[in-house]
Amino acid sequence: MNAYLLAGLLGLALTLIVYTVVGWKSIGHCMTMWLKPSYWTSYNTVEFLAWATKAAVIVPGLVFGIEVWWLHILTLVTSVALIWASMRKLLPTLVAFNTLWIFLSMTVIVRHLLGGG
Repeated sequence: MNAYLLAGLLGLALTLIVYTVVGWKSIGHCMTMWLKPSYWTSYNTVEFLAWATKAAVIVPGLVFGIEVWWLHILTLVTSVALIWASMRKLLPTLVAFNTLWIFLSMTVIVRHLLGGG
């Protein structure tokens, strides 16, 4: 079986378990906060952009072994902005990032265990 397919299926299974334990309604309510204009304060916007930039570096590097060096300039800038924005943590960004991280971690673990790198 393809390592990426296996990782995706295992990541999906783990996400389904976690979302079921936490509660689908709670997860849904949390994630729909992104759809409310009131959510997009200056610090939440900075936090979202910072995590998105870091994901742009992490995903190609961790999953595909591709280093996009110049994106680190953006992550440096967003890290500074994230320190400012960290005065307040809100759940939608954390849920989304950790959901992504389940799939990233599972991909790396499965790829390693199957000897693919």
